[in-house]
Amino acid sequence: MAAASNRDSYADQAKASWGSTPEYKEFEKKAKGRTEQEEQDIAARFMLLFKEAGAMKEKDPASPEAQALVKKIQTFITEHYYTCSDEVLNGLGKLYGCGGDFTKNIDTAGGEGTGAFMEQAIRAYCR
Repeated sequence: MAAASNRDSYADQAKASWGSTPEYKEFEKKAKGRTEQEEQDIAARFMLLFKEAGAMKEKDPASPEAQALVKKIQTFITEHYYTCSDEVLNGLGKLYGCGGDFTKNIDTAGGEGTGAFMEQAIRAYCR
C-alpha cells in the first residue's frame, strides 16, 4: 500500500508542477489505458537503468559508456512517458542529483552516489 501511496503523491506533485506542459499532456495520453501492472513494469524497467548507472558510477560521467546510458534513459523516457528533449533531460538530471526523492530512489536502485553521477553524466551529454 505504501508504494501506491508514494506513486499517488508523486503523481499529484507532477501534475501540480508540470500539468500544463506539453510533456505532461503527452504523458497522460501515453499512460491512458495502461493497467497498474503495466505501469509498475515500466517503472521497474526504468529503475534497472539506474542500477546499470550504479555499476559505472566510478567512471568518468563523460565516458562513452555513461553517455550511451544517458541516451538510453532519454530514449526510454520518450518511448514510455513523454518526449525527452535535451532541455527536459537536463532538468531531470538536476532533479536526479538534488538530494530529494528522485535521488533517494535512484540511489536505492544503483547505490549511493548514483543520482549525483547521473546528474553529471546528463550535464555532460547536454552540453
